[in-house]
Amino acid sequence: MKKIIGSFAAFLLATALLVGCAGKDENVLTVGATPEPHAEMLKLVVDDLAEQGITLKIMEFTDYVTPNEALESGQIDANFFQHLPYMDSFNKERNYNLVSAGGIHIEPMALYSKKVDSLDQLQGGKVAIPNDPTNEGRALLLLQSAGLIELNPAAGIEATPLNITANPRKFEFTELEAATMPRILSDVDAAVINGNYAIPAGLIASVDGLYVEGADSPYVNIIAVKDGNQNNPAIVALVKALQSQEIKDFIAQRYPNGEVVPVF
Repeated sequence: MKKIIGSFAAFLLATALLVGCAGKDENVLTVGATPEPHAEMLKLVVDDLAEQGITLKIMEFTDYVTPNEALESGQIDANFFQHLPYMDSFNKERNYNLVSAGGIHIEPMALYSKKVDSLDQLQGGKVAIPNDPTNEGRALLLLQSAGLIELNPAAGIEATPLNITANPRKFEFTELEAATMPRILSDVDAAVINGNYAIPAGLIASVDGLYVEGADSPYVNIIAVKDGNQNNPAIVALVKALQSQEIKDFIAQRYPNGEVVPVF
């Protein structure tokens, strides 16, 4: 019965959102985002966009799937939570046509542990990695860069544990949803955690990370839209507002240890 009620409630919510979109005011821009740092940045540009006659509405999500589903269905106009390789992978899997309207920042991924203080002390045990295709490959490439494993070069960013060719410390890999990583960190020997989940959990990559992704990472977080909307004046204004000195200053003050790195 709970399942039926839950499904009906979800149906009503989706219907309400779609009806709202049907009569949508072109001056209202609804953007989906994960809470930090994405939604926090969006909140900073609300007034800037209002001065241009654009009302910015922010819809927060806590996972990596529903923001793209909402964008594809037209429930939102754009989202701000993902990097380009993840979006490309999602497009391929779902046959979506989402594109980048502009890059904003990088959130370095890092390997964390509550049981050891250095890579040298990490000898075997359970290592948790994200289970979505792109971030799993990214995590494994990070572990390879740290010298902990070796991967088949042909796997690239789509690597999975099946592509590990050398695992000298005999790690056991646990594949879990990225959002759960901070919560299960105490239950494993180490975990690779995305920046936008590490930050709200109080984890600072440069301070708490055993190994941190380099600032030259290709995993730039983007404003994603449906193909054809990237030149929409409101979207262009949004990207310009986020690629501003105000946002650079916010990043420098809020994340002084390199947890977030602007790319503009």
